[in-house]
Amino acid sequence: MNYEEAMKYIHGTLKFGSRLGLDNIGRLMEFMGNPQKKLKYVHVAGTNGKGSVTSFISNILISSGYKTGVFTSPYIQRFTERIKIDDKEIEHEELTDIIAFIKSRIDLMLDGGFEHPTEFEIITAAAFEYFYRNNCDIAVLEVGLGGRFDSTNIIEAPEVCVITTISLDHTDILGKTIGEIAFQKAGIIKHNSDTVIYPQEPEAEEVFERVCKSQKAILHKASFKTLKLKEYGIEGQLFDYKDYKNLNTKLLGDHQLNNAALAVDACEVLSLKGFNIDNESIRNGIARTIWPGRLEIINKNPLILIDGAHNFEGGRALNAALDRYFADKDKIFIAGFLKDKDYRNTMEMLSEKAKLIITVTPDNDRALKSSELAEVLKCFSKKVKDGITVENSLKLAYEAIDGNSVICAFGSLYMIGKIRGLYK
Repeated sequence: MNYEEAMKYIHGTLKFGSRLGLDNIGRLMEFMGNPQKKLKYVHVAGTNGKGSVTSFISNILISSGYKTGVFTSPYIQRFTERIKIDDKEIEHEELTDIIAFIKSRIDLMLDGGFEHPTEFEIITAAAFEYFYRNNCDIAVLEVGLGGRFDSTNIIEAPEVCVITTISLDHTDILGKTIGEIAFQKAGIIKHNSDTVIYPQEPEAEEVFERVCKSQKAILHKASFKTLKLKEYGIEGQLFDYKDYKNLNTKLLGDHQLNNAALAVDACEVLSLKGFNIDNESIRNGIARTIWPGRLEIINKNPLILIDGAHNFEGGRALNAALDRYFADKDKIFIAGFLKDKDYRNTMEMLSEKAKLIITVTPDNDRALKSSELAEVLKCFSKKVKDGITVENSLKLAYEAIDGNSVICAFGSLYMIGKIRGLYK
């Protein structure tokens, strides 16, 4: 098996669909010798911000000298972005070897009459195997969907569970209310664990309190009262949090300060549990954190910003960032969404800022057609063009810019990744 064959095998399992539940991933891990039982973890769930928090925590651990695995989803440009050790992507050869091993285990499963694992189950298993083979001190896992029945939740005793913001997303799967969604996220809370949560709406907080009580878990509620922004610009932000002064992050937006603070709280819990994490490690970890596709400036002339805002909460964070960093700029939007996202409310909130909105069809089977998005947008704005493709949309955006413009592309990460690939 070579790398191309490994990728073909992984993506060929899409035909098995997605399956919420731990029985099949548990069975696969048993056939693999349960590598996941031989590692330590930080487990991160939430609606928005979990990727950023995962990145902040992992970089703080790396700065503390720990060999740190990271598993995230989805990827922006390369599949190998999803599985890293010490911020370095898994090599093609090693991924190929691991997938060949997993395939041999799956063949045994099928011979035994068991179901074929899904794509996400196989990718999750590959991450566990990679971290085990390379003797990671700890791995930071980002939940794929929900938490309770997500494949990553096969782990038994994380060092700390972290839950970021909760909002309405994937309502067809996770539930129609904040409380129902919070219950799914709370599934990562294990018996006698430490759980750090972002400040939540009362409905969500009540769920986390109840689950922690039933699991005899210690609940740590983050508070951002001591969080103080000192300086900001398009190159980054300087802030204080608790006793940490003049922390510097390259990530933009108030929400990223909150995410950094949540990561600090999680690392303080790790420190209490014996991990050697000092102030300098926290400072260096936050400073080195980069999270592509999230309020990321990918070009200076013309100024091009990309962001993965694909739901209302993400749109609200983008809206605030545009007010802070680009208040005096004409804004040309390039937008593309998957059809199961809350694009209508997100775009209604953002559209009044736009000099022009150009719609794109993301490269995904679940994509909302650019023509359909354009029709929806005409309810909010008269300045709409159907760009269809990324390349044509950028061409239209370039034609519309003047000396005081910013091009802001946002929505589906599938679209964002393609745009980023043209510049990075």
